[in-house]
Amino acid sequence: MSKTANFLAADLGASNGRVLLGRWDGARFGLEVLHRFENGPTNVLGRLYWDVLALWREVKTGMTRYAAANPEPLAGIGIDTWGVDYGLLDAAGRLLGNPVHYRDSRTQGMVDHLFTRIPKAEVFDLTGIQFLELNTLFQLYSMRVQGDPQLDAARRLLLMPDLFHYWLSGEQVAEYTIASTTQMLLARERTWAADLLARLALPASILPPIVQPGTVIGPLLAQVAEETGIPAGAPVVASAAHDTGSAVAAIPGQDEHSVYLSSGTWSLMGIEVRQPIINTKMRDLNFTNEGGVDGTIRILKNISGLWLLQESRRQWEREGHAYTWEALLAEAQQAAPFRSIINSDAPDFNTPAAMVDAIRAYCRRTNQPEPQTPGAVVRCCLESLALRYRWVVEALEEILASAGLSTGRQLDTIRVVGGGSQNRLLNQLTADACGRTVVTGPVEAAALGVIMMQAVATGHLANVAEGRAAVAASITQEVFTPRAAAGWDDAYARFLRMIE
Repeated sequence: MSKTANFLAADLGASNGRVLLGRWDGARFGLEVLHRFENGPTNVLGRLYWDVLALWREVKTGMTRYAAANPEPLAGIGIDTWGVDYGLLDAAGRLLGNPVHYRDSRTQGMVDHLFTRIPKAEVFDLTGIQFLELNTLFQLYSMRVQGDPQLDAARRLLLMPDLFHYWLSGEQVAEYTIASTTQMLLARERTWAADLLARLALPASILPPIVQPGTVIGPLLAQVAEETGIPAGAPVVASAAHDTGSAVAAIPGQDEHSVYLSSGTWSLMGIEVRQPIINTKMRDLNFTNEGGVDGTIRILKNISGLWLLQESRRQWEREGHAYTWEALLAEAQQAAPFRSIINSDAPDFNTPAAMVDAIRAYCRRTNQPEPQTPGAVVRCCLESLALRYRWVVEALEEILASAGLSTGRQLDTIRVVGGGSQNRLLNQLTADACGRTVVTGPVEAAALGVIMMQAVATGHLANVAEGRAAVAASITQEVFTPRAAAGWDDAYARFLRMIE
C-alpha cells in the first residue's frame, strides 16, 4: 500500500446514478457522494431508450463538483454501468442514436429466431452465457432481422461504460467484464466470437479491442478537463466496468466457500472460479459465465430482484400512497408468512403496467390468496426472493459437482452487497430460507470496486486481494445467522412445483 490519493467513480445503475469521491489514506477508503441523479427508460413512439446525453451531463456535473471543492489532483476516474446495452458510432466517432433500453420489446421472439440459424447448444458452448432476450447478441440480431439502418451505418459499437470512457479519454476499447455480458465473447478464449457473428450477418468489425479490468486507458481529454475544472492528465481507468463485476471485486472475504449476491433492481448471485464452466448442467439451468477481475470467471444467475418492490411502490405512489421503505418493511414484518409465493422471474413481472395488480393476478392464476395490503405484497415478494436465492445456491452446488469442483468446496456463506444489503428483513429471510450465514456490505460495492481497481491500476494497491482487505478495513459488516423457522421447507416445495 502507498500514499494518499483521490479517485472518482461514476456508478450508473438502471434506476439512478451517482458520482462519488473515493479518498485513499494509505490504509482504507472513505466515500463521499458528490452527485446523485435519476435514471430510467424514455419512451418515444413505443421504443424505450436511455437518455445517454443527460447521463453524460450528470457525470460531468459530478466531476465539476469535485473540482470546485478539492484542489488535489485526481489519481483516476472510472465508470461502471449495467450490462448488455450499447451505443453505435459512425466513422467520425459520432453517436448514431440514443442507446435502446434492454427492456424494449424489439428482442421479443429473437432467442428462438436465432436458434433457427445456429443451435442453442452451439451458442452456449461458444459463449457460456445464459439465454436472455436482453443480451447484446439478441439486440443486434433484432436490428438485422428488422432491417435497422443504424446497424449498417455503424463503424463502432461501444457498451455503455465504454461509451463514457470514450467521451472521457477519446479511446475506443471494450473492458473485459462488460464485454462478457454480451453473449458475443468466446468464453474460453476471452476474445470476440467473430465467426458466430458472421453466421448471423452481424459485423464483428465494429467491436473494439478488449482490455482487462484495471487498465489505464489514457489521460482525460483536454476539453473535458477544461469544462469540468478537473486538472488535465488525470488517468481514465477501465476498472471492472460492469457494475456486478465491480461489486464482486469489492466483496471482503469472497472465497471458494462464499456465494456473492449483488442486490439491487436485479439480484446477481453466484461464485468465482478460475475457468468457465460450460456443460449441459450449466446450459439446462441457464447459468452464465461472466468475466471477473484478476482472471476470474463469475458463475451466476440473473434474478429479477428488488424490481418487484420498486415497481409496486411506484404503483402505490401513482394511487396517492407515498409509503416509505421503512413503513413497508415494518408492515411486511407483521404480515402472515408463506400465504402467497411467486416466481419473481416469471414473464408476468417483466414490464407490467401495474406491478401490484400483476402480483395479484399471478396469485389468482396459481390458486393462491391474493395479497391485499402493502405489507402482504412486500412479504410475498421478499419470501419469494429468498426462496429463489435458495434455489440458486443449490443449483450452484450441482454445477460445481458437474464440473468436478465440489470436493471441499461447501458454500456456507452468502455475501450480500449493494443497496439491497440494507434490507435487513430480506437478509434474515435469506439466511432462514437458505440455511446459510448471510454477511452484508459494502452498500456502495460497485463504486468501491471501481475505486479499488483504479488504486490497483495506478499502483496504490498491489493487487485485488490487497484491495479487498482495504475495503474490509473501510466498512462495517453485519452478520445474519439462520433461524430454525418453521414453514420454509414446505414453502420451498411449493416454489419448486411452481417453477417447474
